[in-house]
Amino acid sequence: MTTHSTQAPVTPAIELRSPRVRLRQSSLVWALTATHFVSRAGGVARAFLVLYLTQERGLSPTTAGAVIAAVGAGDIVSQLLGGWLGDRIGRRNTMLVGFLGTAVALVALGSAETMPAICAAAVGVGLMAELFRPVGSAAVADLPAQERIRAFGLLFWAANLGFTVSTVAAGVLVRQGYGILFWINAAASVLAAFIVWRHVPETRPSTPKATRRALLPVLLRDPVMLAMVAIHVVYFATFLQVFSTLPLVMAADGHGPGTFGAVLALNGIVIVLVQPIAVRLLDGRDRASILAVSMLLAGIGGGFGAVVHSGAGHAGAILVWTLGQIGVSVMFGATFADLAPADLRGRYMGVASATWSLGAVLGPLLGTALLDHAGRTALWAACSATGLALFAAQQAVAPALRRRTSAPAASFKPRQPIHKS
Repeated sequence: MTTHSTQAPVTPAIELRSPRVRLRQSSLVWALTATHFVSRAGGVARAFLVLYLTQERGLSPTTAGAVIAAVGAGDIVSQLLGGWLGDRIGRRNTMLVGFLGTAVALVALGSAETMPAICAAAVGVGLMAELFRPVGSAAVADLPAQERIRAFGLLFWAANLGFTVSTVAAGVLVRQGYGILFWINAAASVLAAFIVWRHVPETRPSTPKATRRALLPVLLRDPVMLAMVAIHVVYFATFLQVFSTLPLVMAADGHGPGTFGAVLALNGIVIVLVQPIAVRLLDGRDRASILAVSMLLAGIGGGFGAVVHSGAGHAGAILVWTLGQIGVSVMFGATFADLAPADLRGRYMGVASATWSLGAVLGPLLGTALLDHAGRTALWAACSATGLALFAAQQAVAPALRRRTSAPAASFKPRQPIHKS
């Protein structure tokens, strides 16, 4: 006898049927945009964490890299937990837990003095700070498919506008000491929670309890999703060298925190100016090709930053890296949203977001170790070679990705297990 596991019924994304529905969707997108801006604009502590640990706490670069990796370890659990909670208790409630928990963890990290306390607080920051990412993405994925790229693009734009504000502000505020950065960051998280509480409605599709599926069996029978996850883990490990090894390279060249902040602000300024144009130009184009070229640019730009010495050279490397970042970010959310079955949307987006977090663990560990033991030329070669490998891998998975994203996401039906009795 052959039996098949139950296929959960598909709950379609919200349909644009009336001006009232369109208004609710518009309000949702703008409320999420506000939370992204506020949380990133106030996120002044994390960008300068490696400098805080090495200069204020006196840790070695390798030890500081391990602490940043501890934040990333918390991030991994946070993404998966956020996706699961988003499907269970709702998108809105999960965001509230994440933002309020972040405020508490940041205060603890800024106050910690011993290594065990620093590491525990770092894990707490990672665990709480990224809960909003998968559920925010799932809330956008709950919109009709034709609205997703522009909505994801708006969120990305707002986050980077906030990031630009935070890097400039942090470069000024750090002159008063690193401690103030943690308090401002915590206050921003509380404000983001207030915006969610007042203005973000619940968007989770209703799924009958009897038809709920577990994530892992579906995920393991989805080779396209697994391939995209692996590619993005490697991409983010390379991409995040800008936040782990670049400040150390620039410090070795005699550049202070203010110069590093200005270089990061350039990244945000370019995104704010170019990204809205990129959304219009790239919407409707082949996603696999855009992702492949963008990952190549990010790898080359990240590697180039390891061998230049002047402020202008670092700015040029950041420009190349930023163009790659824009291409990936425009396509990232919508591509994974199209791969996600409706009843597992939060958890699929959690897995997608976890690629960032896993990259945040591997990137600092591998990058700082490579810089310490082999030098900046080896770091440049590794980043550039990885960019080329990512280009080839993304092109290899492109045909299967096109087949999946050209049809409604819910049409994906993984191979069903066969049980014989």
